Amino acid sequence: MALDELLDEHEQGERVRNWLKQNSFGLIGGLALGLALIGGGRWWMQQQQDKRLALGETYNGMVAKLEAGDQAGAVADAATLAGTAYAPLAALDLAKAQAEAGQRDEAIATLRGAKTEEPALAAVIEHRLARLLVDAGKGDEALALLADAQDPAALEARGDARHAKGELEQAREDYAQALRKLDPAAPQRRLLELKLTQTGGSPATTGTES
Repeated sequence: MALDELLDEHEQGERVRNWLKQNSFGLIGGLALGLALIGGGRWWMQQQQDKRLALGETYNGMVAKLEAGDQAGAVADAATLAGTAYAPLAALDLAKAQAEAGQRDEAIATLRGAKTEEPALAAVIEHRLARLLVDAGKGDEALALLADAQDPAALEARGDARHAKGELEQAREDYAQALRKLDPAAPQRRLLELKLTQTGGSPATTGTES
């Protein structure tokens, strides 16, 4: 190897060593920061996991209290779950227990306060609230809630509201539409056919939608 090549390599090596000396603190700091970010991320993920587990335990505890008849304790647990993904589920369970205990107004208030971004869950809440409103003689409120009803359960609930208001023709249309959308093997079909008959309709002339 030529002398000038050796000198070039030596010079390059010196430059690298000098650069490392000048930037050693920055390199060490960057490495420390990277490790801290990794550790912090793992800590945050663990905290989130622990939080989810705690919320799940609170929800299960609320359900157990409802089954044991401790409604006051269940209400307290439901309040703790407010603003979480468990909140709408807690509201449905609590409202069901309240309705079964004859506390219809309390159940209505519970469902009115239930909020969720999940469409399927929101639909269940609306259906149950609408039925309670019909039972409370608030058919107009139930109809407003179900103005855009599309699925069989919502259409049936809207038919119930119209039936309760004496609007038999409109109720018959809702029941017939619900039957067309309902699976022929669905267990609730018999009851829906009976409701259609009571409003002057005929299940035999109601087909199903594909």
